[in-house]
Amino acid sequence: MLVRYNPWQELNTIQRQLNSLFAETRVPATVFSQGLMRVPAAELQETETAIHLKLELPGLEAKDLDIQVTEKAVYVSGERKSETKTEEKGVTRSEFNYGKFQRVIPLPAPVQNTNVTADYKDGILNLTLPKTEQAKNKVVKVNLEQPAA
Repeated sequence: MLVRYNPWQELNTIQRQLNSLFAETRVPATVFSQGLMRVPAAELQETETAIHLKLELPGLEAKDLDIQVTEKAVYVSGERKSETKTEEKGVTRSEFNYGKFQRVIPLPAPVQNTNVTADYKDGILNLTLPKTEQAKNKVVKVNLEQPAA
């Protein structure tokens, strides 16, 4: 009996295997409904007198945020609540992240946590964290003297 070789059959087999792999690794919708949320992106800039921290928090209101500052770190937590209202029967697919999040951002220098200023506009939180006097005046003298020969 003569069997013909069909190279396309092997490609079809590989395609079915890949499709089944992706079907098994899809993230179920229940994961998002269980309160997992991506942590907000942060940007940190240090100047001579202060540390400027910017956090990206789109879709959140100020009342949904909790911000705590110590001398060495900033703790931010919050919750983005789902506003999906399905009036018709059907399936809703969303790439938005809902639920609670928390993030601790260590600071590169001690700050005066009693003098922090905050501005929250268009989903961007800007914190200005003034450095402590010790951190501002931290100067190290480098000795360049030649050793005695």
